[in-house]
Amino acid sequence: MRKPTVLVVDDEPRIVRFVRAELESAGFRVLAALNGIAAMETVSSEMPDLVVLDVIMPGLDGFDVLRRIRANSSVPVILLTARGSDADKVRGLDLGADDYLTKPFSPDELSARVRAVLRRTSSSREAPAARLQVGDLVVDYDRRRVMVRGRDVQMSRTEWQLLQQLALNAGKVMLHEDLLVRTWGPEYRDDVEYLRVWVSRLRRKIEDDPARPHYLRTVPGVGYMLTDDESV
Repeated sequence: MRKPTVLVVDDEPRIVRFVRAELESAGFRVLAALNGIAAMETVSSEMPDLVVLDVIMPGLDGFDVLRRIRANSSVPVILLTARGSDADKVRGLDLGADDYLTKPFSPDELSARVRAVLRRTSSSREAPAARLQVGDLVVDYDRRRVMVRGRDVQMSRTEWQLLQQLALNAGKVMLHEDLLVRTWGPEYRDDVEYLRVWVSRLRRKIEDDPARPHYLRTVPGVGYMLTDDESV
C-alpha cells in the first residue's frame, strides 16, 4: 500500500528533522524543502499528497509560496504559524490553506492534523443531487455552487464542507462538536474557537451584515443553524 507523501517546508533544519521523524513514525513518506523555491519545485516534480508549510521564511515566505502553489495545484496545505498570530491564520485561510497549526505543537497533534486533512480532502462525500434554497441563499449540492441573490460566491474546500453540513441540516441546530467532527474529523471535536473562525469566514461571504447574521445563526453555548426564520 502506497504511503501518503508529505512535503515539509521550513528554513530551520531542526524543525524539518523533528517533523520528518514524527511523520515517518506515523507511516508517511516525507520530503523536505528549506526554502520557497525548493518547495514549489518539489510540489511540481513530486506531487505530494499534502504540504506542511512554515509561514516565516526568508526570501519567499509561506504566504508567497502558498499563493504560487494555489495558482497551479489544489494540494492540501497546513500552515505553521506563530502563537497568537491570528492575522496570519486568517490571511493563510484566505489564500487557500486547508488548516493551520500553531507553534509550538506536539508530535501527536501534528500527525492527527495531517491525517484529518488527508481524510477530509480525499474522501468523496456523497450529497443529494439537488439544491437547497433558504431565502436568497442557494446551495447547489450537485454543482458544489453557492449563490446569494443570484451572485456566485466563491468557496474554499473547507468552507464548502462546513456550509454543506449546515445546509443538509437546515432549520436544525447543529452542535459545535457535531459540526467539528463532520467537517474536520474527531481530532477537532473540542476546538470550538477553531469552528468560530470558519463560521466567521462563511458569514463574511453569505451575509449582508456578518455582525448581524440573517442565515447562519448562533445558538449560544450550543451550536449553529442555517435558517431564514426571522423568529429564531
